[in-house]
Amino acid sequence: MSQTALILLQRVEHLGQMGEVVHVKPGYARNFLLPQGKAIRANATNRARFENERVQLEAQNIKKREEAERLSERMHGLSVTIIRQAGDSGSLYGSVTTRDVANAATEAGLTVGRQQIILPHPIKMLGLTEARVALHPEVSIPLTVNVARSAEEAERQARGEAVSQEEEDDNILGDLHAENAAEEAADAAGEEAAEAV
Repeated sequence: MSQTALILLQRVEHLGQMGEVVHVKPGYARNFLLPQGKAIRANATNRARFENERVQLEAQNIKKREEAERLSERMHGLSVTIIRQAGDSGSLYGSVTTRDVANAATEAGLTVGRQQIILPHPIKMLGLTEARVALHPEVSIPLTVNVARSAEEAERQARGEAVSQEEEDDNILGDLHAENAAEEAADAAGEEAAEAV
């Protein structure tokens, strides 16, 4: 299997640090690393160019990382709510993707692109999911994604209350049983009072 040798211009998660020469599949290099400016081809000309620009690249990287760290301190504990329709079991009709999370984060005050959202997997159930926002290759912040049917349900989920449809139905039935029991107790007390007179 052929590999392409690249020099990384910034840290790439699960691949390497700035300045490292890495060997990757040609498609990964051609479709991701090269177009996004994360790497350059490892040939003699580019190696000499990188060594000449290394100090400047490292200074830019440090500045960007410091900005990202300041932003991460301000946005720590960020949570977004996404309202979706779902079945009785809590399965979503469709799924919540990185684009949906990025749009919700932007509405919450953190302007990010979908490529900055790191989801362990697409969200297909109601509930809370932990995601990360990559502000810089070396800085990311946790992001809680609250997927619910309504704003009220989202608030209950955020407080830690379970909100499956079955539990909703059980709560409604429980409230009805409690009301019926209270009415029966009041009726019984009224009958006893009438008999005592």
